[in-house]
Amino acid sequence: MEKLNLGKEKISKLLLSFSIPCIISLVVNALYNIVDQIFIGWGVGYLGNGATNIVFPITIICLAFALMFGDGASSYLSLKLGENKKEEAEKGVCNGILSSIIISCVLCAIILMFLPKLLNIFGCTDALREYALSYGFVIVVGIPFMMIGTTLNSIIRADGSPKFAMASMVIGAIINIILDPIAIFVLDLGVTGAAIATVISQFVTFFINMLYIKRFKSIKVNKKSFKFEFSKVKTVAMLGISSVITQLAVVVVIAVLNTLLKNFGQDSKFGSEIPITVLGIVMKINQILSSIIIGISAGSQPIVGFNYGAKKYNRVKETLKIVLISSVCVSIIAFILFQTIPEQLISIFGSGDELYNEFACLAFRIFLMLTIFNGIQISSGIFFQAIGKPAKSAFLTLSRQILFFTPSAIILSKMFGLMGVLYAGPVADGLAFLVSATLLLLERKSLNKKSKEVSNDIKEEYINDDIKNEGINIDSDANENIIITIAREYGSGGRYVGKLLAEQLGFKLYDKNLITMVSNESGLSASYIEENEQTIGGKLLANFNSQYYNNMTNDDNLFIAESNAIKEIATKGSCVIIGRCANYILKNKENVFSIFLYNNNEQKVKRAVKYYGLEEKTALKEINKINKARENHYKYYTNENWKDFSNYDLAINVDKFGVEETVKMIKEIVESRKVEKVI
Repeated sequence: MEKLNLGKEKISKLLLSFSIPCIISLVVNALYNIVDQIFIGWGVGYLGNGATNIVFPITIICLAFALMFGDGASSYLSLKLGENKKEEAEKGVCNGILSSIIISCVLCAIILMFLPKLLNIFGCTDALREYALSYGFVIVVGIPFMMIGTTLNSIIRADGSPKFAMASMVIGAIINIILDPIAIFVLDLGVTGAAIATVISQFVTFFINMLYIKRFKSIKVNKKSFKFEFSKVKTVAMLGISSVITQLAVVVVIAVLNTLLKNFGQDSKFGSEIPITVLGIVMKINQILSSIIIGISAGSQPIVGFNYGAKKYNRVKETLKIVLISSVCVSIIAFILFQTIPEQLISIFGSGDELYNEFACLAFRIFLMLTIFNGIQISSGIFFQAIGKPAKSAFLTLSRQILFFTPSAIILSKMFGLMGVLYAGPVADGLAFLVSATLLLLERKSLNKKSKEVSNDIKEEYINDDIKNEGINIDSDANENIIITIAREYGSGGRYVGKLLAEQLGFKLYDKNLITMVSNESGLSASYIEENEQTIGGKLLANFNSQYYNNMTNDDNLFIAESNAIKEIATKGSCVIIGRCANYILKNKENVFSIFLYNNNEQKVKRAVKYYGLEEKTALKEINKINKARENHYKYYTNENWKDFSNYDLAINVDKFGVEETVKMIKEIVESRKVEKVI
């Protein structure tokens, strides 16, 4: 497949290439749930559909853990392949699959034991109970197939086979569509038949994906690879933890919503069952709209992320403009359908009495009244994710459901009863739109400002040709090179120690000049790298929308580019490398001498005030913040403790010896090692 140039290719071509597969996958996934309801509605009636809505949160809980291990293993695979550590990538993937197998079986057993109680928590009524138990029991038995298949699907996409992953999902969906009418109408199995059809289709997807394990492109997996390692499981789980949070947030919303519909519905002319059934259907129809918008927005993520990092802000603005226009157009079409033909839409899911149709019309027209704004809110969340602002992205992702809808539904239902729950829909959509539009306008102003700054210095002021042409000071054989890596606390004087050490030894020093090499390697601008390297403080937030796409963030690309640059440097001659996890990246090389420099808080503050211009009152707070960011960055990419001295050959308290004496001490050790080699 032709590799697309994210920085030069036409935006519309790039967006189509990335968005279409994502849209198809998301829509197919949404149809899995909808198809069951269509056939159940015609074969069983609306009570059967109400039962599937009660069981739905259980499947979301299981999906959350499947995505956690799938997305986590996918990220681990991409990162380790970028570092050229295939064996590590192999272990991470296999531990992700193993974890999914174990957790799926545990969840299956627990849910089967407590199924009746769980159904009550999710708003089950007496009229729905028999249907919910029949449907739920079969669905829960199939949980292992669903979870393992979903986990594998994410990993397969990350392995570079998105078409295979999409095909396995589509085949499963088609089988579900074929088996549903046979089980419900021909075999007369009702909701149990629909559940059986779903589980069989999930098994087919699971089986196809299992066959892929022997066909991995980037790694080789065998029986020995499936060795459980808790440290790997922990890392994979942390990489995918955001998927659990977002999915469980949906479970909370559905549980609250169903409870409100049950309690306030029984006091209305509609009863409890009609509102639970209808609103569940309405939300799933709206999910198709959301899937299309998410697909468009997720397709833009690698385009926006790369060009933002490359300081090509006009391309960022152009991409955002196309995404917003496309998303709003989709929202307008959906809005027109919801407002003009609600009876026809609900009739797809079977017939009902006058009260059923009346509430369906109210639900579409009131609950989805401001769905026209959904395109802005969804697109904004993924846009902020792409430009490296995870806190804003996470806020926008959760704001509509958790911060706005749930409280509004509780408050308005107490004021207006059942209708209050419907009013909560447009209230939440309106508030989410106002917040996202405000943040987008502010960000656009910032992009305009940055764009002007770039145009004023179009010659790329950060590019230093010396790094490309300057020779290495050492003329020894590459095998005799000595590489000194210095990790240091902020304010310890580590950078100055490294500079003096390189000068006295006649070694090349790599510190900020590394930025140019990384810029050339990654395509990201030098200024972006300088601002963002080694400052990862919230990877949980940074991966918040990770289930929507399978591209690495700029943070990940930065680390991989730095790793490649450092490995290249290590082959050219003796040198001193400051920071950037160099001790970990080069830890398997014999000629590497790793050092960690630290000092006490009092001296950190004095140095920061004197040399870095920090205010004395706030210096310690700022120092701790920077060191914590370095620690988080190191932990995330190495799974090791930055301050664990066992990771280094030498740890020195600079205050105890002073900068010059520290340099002298290190120099003597290095020179003694050189002598030992000669002898």
